[in-house]
Amino acid sequence: MRIATYNIEWFNALFDDRGNLMADDGWSARLNVTRAQQIEALGVVFTALDADAVMVIEAPDQNSRRAAVPALENFARAFDLRARKAVIGFHNDTQQEIALLYDPDALTVWHDPLGDPTGKKGSDHCPRFDGVFRIDLDVDDTEDLVRFSKPPLELGAKTAAGTTFRMIGAHLKSKAPHGAHGRNAVMRAAIANRRKQLAQAIWLRRRIEEHLHVAEPLIVLGDLNDGPGLDEYEGLFGRSSVEIVLGEGDGQKLYDPHAAMALHQRIGARPTSARFYIPQRKGYLQALLDYIMVSPEIAERGGEWRIWHPFDDSRCHAVPELREALNTASDHFPVTLDIDLD
Repeated sequence: MRIATYNIEWFNALFDDRGNLMADDGWSARLNVTRAQQIEALGVVFTALDADAVMVIEAPDQNSRRAAVPALENFARAFDLRARKAVIGFHNDTQQEIALLYDPDALTVWHDPLGDPTGKKGSDHCPRFDGVFRIDLDVDDTEDLVRFSKPPLELGAKTAAGTTFRMIGAHLKSKAPHGAHGRNAVMRAAIANRRKQLAQAIWLRRRIEEHLHVAEPLIVLGDLNDGPGLDEYEGLFGRSSVEIVLGEGDGQKLYDPHAAMALHQRIGARPTSARFYIPQRKGYLQALLDYIMVSPEIAERGGEWRIWHPFDDSRCHAVPELREALNTASDHFPVTLDIDLD
């Protein structure tokens, strides 16, 4: 079985309000890429992936005018993909939903959120991901109220052979310090946003520990937008979201070989899953942001992790059409796990 995660930059901008693809010469939200070019590139990438399930990060919007599931299923139908059914959880207000596209012949999948719903006062245990989490972020004896801007997608899953497991799709993101003016104000806003992201990681980790405690097979996948050495604030907090979600100390840990490599190799070549153009530098920044982390029950089955990087992965680089499509489709590249889950 092939499980994938793929952050698609402004996927929402490729659909009209009825969920139909707009394959025309209008500009997409990607720089110098038309909607038709991005859609065609995504078709090439998804066809090459041929995945049983794809956790789509930045999926089409879900609101009173738009629906993510029909849009994703229209996309799958346009390219005759096996992963042709979609499921979404709690929607958000960012136009960047989290959804799963999957092959219904290989998997049965359902939205299955855990935790208790909360009111505005929240809970300090491990509330449902659309609720409010109370936590003291800065050790001042005052609890902060934390919400997910993009609530993680909790799924139950069952293979055609009857194996059951859990999936959590996540997109943790530290907001840019918009509206802050002056170096000190920008720094204060950036630190506050980073602190909130770490609180979200702690919330997510607590849910993960509930599954680990009962030895329930679990896959956590998506974009954590954070990692060892990624920005100057890591030293201030001493750890990254990736380290929190994986697990620290003597407790049970999740496993992702790319994360393990990055954590143990601070200097030198490290895997990357995203490539951003930085105008000020007139060059590209590469980073490892996308992960497929698994519990011990799944890790012991083996499996092959792969980042579909157009330049770092020789199989992708050897196919010009796929190499160009990966560059055109998004600023992130898919990550896959091939594993026997029967």
